[in-house]
Amino acid sequence: MREITLSQAVNEALAEEMRRDERVFIIGEDVAEAGTPFKVLSGLVEEFGTGRVVDTPIAEPGFMGIAVGAAMTGTRPVVDLMFGDFIYLIMDQLCNQAAKTHYMSGGKLNVPLVLRTNLGATRRSAAQHSQSLHALVAHIPGLKVAMPSSAYEAKGLMKTAIRDDNPVVIFEDKLMYQDKAPVPEEEYLIPFGKANVKREGSDITLIATSSMVQVAEKAAEILAQDGIEAEVIDPRTIVPLDEETLLKSVRKTSRAIVIDEGHQSYGITGEIAARLNEKAFYHLDAPVLRMGAMDVPVPFSPALEDVTVPTPDGVAENARRLMSGEMIHAA
Repeated sequence: MREITLSQAVNEALAEEMRRDERVFIIGEDVAEAGTPFKVLSGLVEEFGTGRVVDTPIAEPGFMGIAVGAAMTGTRPVVDLMFGDFIYLIMDQLCNQAAKTHYMSGGKLNVPLVLRTNLGATRRSAAQHSQSLHALVAHIPGLKVAMPSSAYEAKGLMKTAIRDDNPVVIFEDKLMYQDKAPVPEEEYLIPFGKANVKREGSDITLIATSSMVQVAEKAAEILAQDGIEAEVIDPRTIVPLDEETLLKSVRKTSRAIVIDEGHQSYGITGEIAARLNEKAFYHLDAPVLRMGAMDVPVPFSPALEDVTVPTPDGVAENARRLMSGEMIHAA
């Protein structure tokens, strides 16, 4: 099977869906001529023209509002938000309008809209361009939230999102755009709410999102050298969340660490850990451990930035301590 980058996978997914359905269009800053700052959309404007790959002014609330209205009236927009940090600018359009329209119209209106943006630190982009804010939108009923961990997931989840009749937010890790993975040439979709068991194990469960899946897989390799078999699970979507697969694993291993690049307090790690504690408590030999980003603005300094997010060595060390019965308190 061929290997392509995550950037190419997203580009392919969008091109295929735009060819399949003329109602699909892309709107955002620098999406046409520039192909976004990360060049993810390069070449699309040449095929589909500026009527379907629409460059906008620097006015996030404006073009997000346009997309919501367009979705309500029969099209399927894909909104490109240059950095996930800018999501604060569109919260009303996304959380008060897109997320609630179907409910408030008694089911008469849908908002089939995809918001694609990014997350992730360690790119030396400082505090306003390095945040991982997926927990904010996962908190809002009416929104679906996908977090691809590789090129394969990025393409399959994007195609599913575009065909969904509900608003979907996809967060791509900006450091993973050039990472390659096997991706079939034939069409495929990845269903929402279906986790992927990346590595099977019997001693401890590592549940990780987005780029933290790679961190968990590397930690599992380290632990294997110590004779500890870690099971690594990628939820793929945090809304909906595949509780069944997560609970099945934890009931088998009796221990779990949840790893996410968002800030630890009030975040995704806490939500998943709470569900495991509520529904698998009597199968646990230790409390579920959370590992998220430090509760500080992301530093610009490389030496400081690198210690704000979970690392393979840190995950492996905490796993060893859980296996030994040592009580660990989340920082």
